[in-house]
This record gives sequence, structure tokens and C-alpha cells, in this order.
Amino acid sequence: MASKAIKRRPCSSESDKTSEKRTETTVSDPVTEPLLGNGPHEEKNKRYEPATRSDFWDGTREECLRWAHLLSIFIAQSARKIVNALSEFGSLIARHFGCSSAPQSSQNGQTVPLNLSPLQVERLKLLRQRLDVPYDCSSVKHQDALKELWSLAYPNRQLPPLKSDLWKDMGWQNSDPLTDFRAGGFMSLENLIYFARNYPDSFHRLLHKAEGKRAEWEYPFAAGGVNISYMLVQMLDLQSGKISTKAGVHFVQLLEDDEAAFDNLFCVAFQVLDAQWLARRASYMEFNEVLKSTRIQLEKELTMGCISSVQDLPSFRMLKR
Repeated sequence: MASKAIKRRPCSSESDKTSEKRTETTVSDPVTEPLLGNGPHEEKNKRYEPATRSDFWDGTREECLRWAHLLSIFIAQSARKIVNALSEFGSLIARHFGCSSAPQSSQNGQTVPLNLSPLQVERLKLLRQRLDVPYDCSSVKHQDALKELWSLAYPNRQLPPLKSDLWKDMGWQNSDPLTDFRAGGFMSLENLIYFARNYPDSFHRLLHKAEGKRAEWEYPFAAGGVNISYMLVQMLDLQSGKISTKAGVHFVQLLEDDEAAFDNLFCVAFQVLDAQWLARRASYMEFNEVLKSTRIQLEKELTMGCISSVQDLPSFRMLKR
């Protein structure tokens, strides 16, 4: 040990070189060198073992703590990656089994839509094309569609001219239905026809205001339907290049299995509006307020999760075929 070299005193006259070697060995030994080191001119026969061992273990402990800190960072980062991977896997499984996990990722406060399948992209494109078609009173196709709506609404009544006060019976506000289409376009007429074809019982009950205590000044059925179509387009953000509303993001997922998802949602919306109209005991001047509350209800139902089709919406139960 180096400490023994300090105590040893040669009795005979040894060479100076041997003495110098022992002295140099004593000073440069890293075990006996204190952390904040005493110089070579200090007393050499002083023992430093206790302080040296303590300092040694202090240095070792700091090194261990540093490595432990680095290890904890690595573990935390790995855990986050695992959680993200599991979350993505869970979303994939949820979509596969038709239980959509609510997409919450956002940029600048706007919800980012999930990746769409080619089928969803194609059906969304077709739906947007329908939005761009205005009602054209000179189009034979559009005239025939309006006549079909009359026949579905009043199968036992004679078809009136395209301009007649009889159209007011259906809820058009003027003798010429053209004036009521406005922003709803031709698609709103298609929505009404779909409602009459697929849910005739509900269609006729709402058309004839057959349920509940009605106001003296009721909302006009046909014009109300046009407003519902336009409200849904805004709610689902269908006219923008990128769908950014939560309801819209959830809705486009429904297009995978239901090409007529928008038309079915229209039928549900009409039923919800009438139910809220009765619950509020509303009158004509309150139509816009009831329409707003209808939108809120539909947004809530679309984003509640585990909705793979319009038929899964709670309000769909109100519809009757």
C-alpha cells in the first residue's frame, strides 16, 4: 500500500533515486490523493484514507444518480411511445368494429378529420356535388321531382299546376315553390322525397301535424324541410374544403356503410325538430330557435361514440316507416 511507503524510513544509506521513486509513488497515488488535493509539500505521514474513501463513494454515487436520471428519461419516453402506439391500435380496432373513438386531435383548435377510405372519399365527393345543384324550375328533371313529392304527400289528390296556391297546403310559403328553395337547392327536394319514400308514416304525421298540441301558427312543413337541409350542410361543414367540425368528422365515417347517410340524417333531424317544437310549445316566430336546438341535439348524438350508422342515433327510434 502507498500508506506503508510513507511510514517506511530506510536505516541504511539507500540511493537517492530509490528514495525519490518512493516519494513520487506516494504523491501520485490516486487513492491517497484527496479530492481537493493537498500539495506535495504538506506533511506526508498524515493518513487520508477516511476522507478519500468518502469522496470516492460520493463520486460514485453522483455517477449512479446521473445514470439513474438518464434511465428514467429513457423509460418515460419509451412509455409515451408505447401509449401512443396502443392508442392508435385502439382507434384502428374501434373503427374496424364500428365503434368510432371520438377524434380529438386538433390543430389551432380545429378538429382534424381521420384518414378516409376511397369509398368514403367518393361518397363525400358525390354529396358535395349534390350541394352545388340549385333548383331549376325550367329543368324537366326538377319539375318531375316536385310532382313526385306531391304524389307521395297526397296520393289521392290531383296534381296541381307548378304554380298554384295548392302548394301552400304542403308548406310552401308561396304559390311557386321555387321561391322557398334558396340555399337548400335541389338536394333539399331530394331529401323530402327520400323522407316520403322511406319513412312514409313519419312523413305524413309531420306533414299533417297529426301529433301533439299544435300552435295556431305552425311552421310550414316543406319550407321547414329546406331549412333543415341547409342547417345540416352547415353543421357537417360539407361546403368547406376540409371538414373541421366534430359532427362533420364523425358523419363522414358513416359514409363507409351508408351511401344515403345524409338523407337518413335529414329524416332524423326533421323528427327531432318536430319533437322539440312540441316540447317548447313553439310558434312560427320561434322556428329558428327550435332549429338551433335541433342542431345541438344532433351534434351531441353524432359525437357520443359507438355510432356506426344513422340508425344508431338515439333519435332515430322516433322514426316510423
